[in-house]
Amino acid sequence: MRIELTSIFVDDQRAALAFYTEVLGFSKRHDIPLGPDSAWLTVVSPERPDGPELLLEPAGHPAVKPYRDALVEDGIPLVQFAVDDVEAEHARLTGLGVTFTQPPTDIGTAVVAVLDDTCGNLVQLLAMKPSEG
Repeated sequence: MRIELTSIFVDDQRAALAFYTEVLGFSKRHDIPLGPDSAWLTVVSPERPDGPELLLEPAGHPAVKPYRDALVEDGIPLVQFAVDDVEAEHARLTGLGVTFTQPPTDIGTAVVAVLDDTCGNLVQLLAMKPSEG
């Protein structure tokens, strides 16, 4: 069993594609029209173009808004992305105008930060520390 695809609900697929590619640095993998206002729209890490895909899924289902609103209200990220250096990504993204709800924070085994993806979600960046011993 492998993780090949996971999804994140977004308010606007085109705006999400722009943010996830132009700001976060992912690459578009699939953009297959499914109707006038939606597509099978996925992005991947340029470091692993054949790796797991992130589906930018329309947030139209009635259950999505209260679910995401509750997560944002409680400061809970909907998705986590691994990075090599949280502080460097924080500096890069802040320079691009990204809003962080939590600055880089050392949590013992990792450093994390949380940003607003402008599409209705909080995203956690995570850099694991090398294990000792």
